[in-house]
Amino acid sequence: RILLDRDTLFIPSVLLEDQGVYTCVASTALDAAEAEAQLIVLDVPDPPEDLQLSENQNRSVRLSWKAGASNNSPVNESIIEFEENHWEPGRWQELSRVPGNDTTAVLSLAPYVNYQFRVVSVNAVGRSQPSKPSLRYATPPAAPDKNPENIRVEASEPNEMVMKWEPLKPTERNGPGLEYRVSWRQRGVEADWNEELVKKHSLSVKNVPTFVPYEIKVQAVNNLGSGPEPNITIGYSGEDVPDAAPLGVSVEVMDSTRVKVYWLGIPRDRVRGHLRGYKVSWWKTKSMLDGKRHHPEKHFLTFVGDKKSGMIPDLEPFSEFRLTVLAFNSRGDGPESSSVVFETPEGVPEQPRFLRILNFDKESVTLSWGLPKKANGHLTGYILQYQIINNTHEVGAVSEVSVANSSVQSWRLAGLSPSTKYKFYIKACTAKGCGKAATEEGLTLAQGSKGSGRISDAVKPTPKVQPSEALEPGTEYTIRLVTKNWVDNNSIFEDVIETRGRAYAGIYEGISTQGWFIGLMCAVALLTLLLLTICFVRRNKGGKYSVKEKEDLHPDPEAQSIKDEIFGEYSDSDEKPLKGSLQSLNGDIKATGSADSLVDYGEGEHGMFNEDGSFIGAYSGSKEKGSVESTGSSTATFPLHA
Repeated sequence: RILLDRDTLFIPSVLLEDQGVYTCVASTALDAAEAEAQLIVLDVPDPPEDLQLSENQNRSVRLSWKAGASNNSPVNESIIEFEENHWEPGRWQELSRVPGNDTTAVLSLAPYVNYQFRVVSVNAVGRSQPSKPSLRYATPPAAPDKNPENIRVEASEPNEMVMKWEPLKPTERNGPGLEYRVSWRQRGVEADWNEELVKKHSLSVKNVPTFVPYEIKVQAVNNLGSGPEPNITIGYSGEDVPDAAPLGVSVEVMDSTRVKVYWLGIPRDRVRGHLRGYKVSWWKTKSMLDGKRHHPEKHFLTFVGDKKSGMIPDLEPFSEFRLTVLAFNSRGDGPESSSVVFETPEGVPEQPRFLRILNFDKESVTLSWGLPKKANGHLTGYILQYQIINNTHEVGAVSEVSVANSSVQSWRLAGLSPSTKYKFYIKACTAKGCGKAATEEGLTLAQGSKGSGRISDAVKPTPKVQPSEALEPGTEYTIRLVTKNWVDNNSIFEDVIETRGRAYAGIYEGISTQGWFIGLMCAVALLTLLLLTICFVRRNKGGKYSVKEKEDLHPDPEAQSIKDEIFGEYSDSDEKPLKGSLQSLNGDIKATGSADSLVDYGEGEHGMFNEDGSFIGAYSGSKEKGSVESTGSSTATFPLHA
């Protein structure tokens, strides 16, 4: 158990037996040396021994004992404990303490208890084990020495009184047959005491007046007699709810959201209990802005104690309210007073729902905003403010624009600086003042840059054309038609357009006003008109090409047979122009290998034809009325012009 490691001696879990003198000897062949150390072990005392009882009395006894070993730490005190075997057997309770040097003590005892004692010694290390118990010692019975404490009155019904108290401990009974004598009478009334003996620690009395004060006494009694004369305690019979409502209720309007309520307290005898306070109830009946009636939603505020006034906060401005007051006690609420009608004045509006930038230009911006969620009065207009801001958190002076028309929800601010960041504020106003501002930030366009802002016009949900007059000339726009609500936007049409004209006029403004430019344009116009006239005349004077004569000069047997089959006898004498044109039977124009080019028929400078169909009228000879039949070998047809 003892460990030795070179120059160290280690004793784990040291015991009292380990204390003593330890000697270390170092020796060589020539000599030896030694050193000594004394080990002292500290421990809790040993248990006291040999407990003796003497000087036996009805209410006392002397207890003596022998102290155990102190184990190198002196005993500071001794604790005397007792156990009784009638009410709580086996449970040891502290009875007394004596200084550490004492080994005897006179103990004060209670009557009618069978005692057994033991002693515990205490030093700086801790408590010793308890000594062995002494012999038992029984004290004789006696009348009670004390009465119950903590007497109180409780009741769950109006005409009832329940008296309660803390019962005596077992060692305070002093004898057999313990009971409690309860006495009560109405306070302030000359009457005999009502008495009743009970073994429990409560007594219920029925059919008493509601909330009446009573004098109450509780005395302990056993078979040997009664306890001392008890003290009188005041208690009240059961409570009932108040049976009267406050009178004289009035309201003083402090501002648009607060009022002060005044009332007269109910008489004490009408409270019928302990007054806990007053409750004020109020509800909104209608809005003064639109006159709409509201479903009554009651609000409550409690004022504890015997108060006669109270402040009601957080009311809605510009509204009509009703208000009542009632008293309450521990039992419940009494009747409400007659309702009082009052109105709150106009207040400042709430913050507008939104502030948006519709269009940014170089020196202007178009803003749009929403109505406040609650106007709290008649809107008189808006205050629009703006200031320059930058990334260094420095801000410029605030400029302000007053929008006097409350129906206006958009505004164009001009005179801004290009390529500058602004912060915008919008406040809604009533006659009372202006509310909190909705804010938005944006950057104006740089000088010479093309606008990329957004223009938005709201229209009623009816089919119509909605003109927009806020567009820039010569600029490309995306036009989108959307259906809009507060939750989502659904696009139902989108197109891209470009405005025209005026934006480019400035480029040529200097040239178009010069005389030489005007003369040049007139000359070009006259020359164009002359050329068109010449073309028209030549077209009408060209004549008709004699196809028949050309065929006579260059007869083609195959072509002649086809012509005879299709056209029949053709002569100039019965030439009649055809109106309209004949369509091909199959709708296609195909060139055959035997077909001659029209160029081959030309002579001289008129040999070139533009094939506009005017030569068809040169054919002569008889033909049948009706549709032209196709032989199947030639599918080309030609339009015929008169």
